[in-house]
Amino acid sequence: MKAKDALGAWGETLACDHLTALGCMIVDRNWRCELGEIDIVARHESTLIVCEVKTRSSLRHGEPIEAVSDRKVRRLRRLALCWLDAHAIHAPFIRIDAIGILRRPDGTTSLRHITGVE
Repeated sequence: MKAKDALGAWGETLACDHLTALGCMIVDRNWRCELGEIDIVARHESTLIVCEVKTRSSLRHGEPIEAVSDRKVRRLRRLALCWLDAHAIHAPFIRIDAIGILRRPDGTTSLRHITGVE
């Protein structure tokens, strides 16, 4: 596994732990279809949460959360509908979240969670 892939997998696991601590149930991870990939699908009460996770090891290219562009959010909305269709599940509410994780070379970590990215 490449170092970048390992960092991304580590970040997604940290994001899952964070969501679980908030009372969410993780429903799916790394779901793919022809439109792309959803990092995490979670459920909190009656809300289905589609979560994009960005993990970086430095701020050289900006804050991790800044990589979640408007274009990416639009794609996540389409992916959420595809996921619901593929799983024959109805969710009264769908929310798109973004989690940015920075794992600095000194080992310290910061996590920023934005709910309802629009």
